[in-house]
Amino acid sequence: MSEDQAVTAAQDASREATRIDLGSAAEVRRWTRELGVSEEILREAIDHAGPEVEAVRHYLGSGS
Repeated sequence: MSEDQAVTAAQDASREATRIDLGSAAEVRRWTRELGVSEEILREAIDHAGPEVEAVRHYLGSGS
């Protein structure tokens, strides 16, 4: 991996680690797998908690 590719990958990981973009099918797949929920539940969590990953994790963990 070139230095430019490494920087781009790190930037992508950083962005993905803070917000969930429902407009990206790849991100929806990633987060449904990572969080162990359906797309419907992921969308519901984001509707209630917003797109920040930690807020979504908290919402899902609280059983709301």
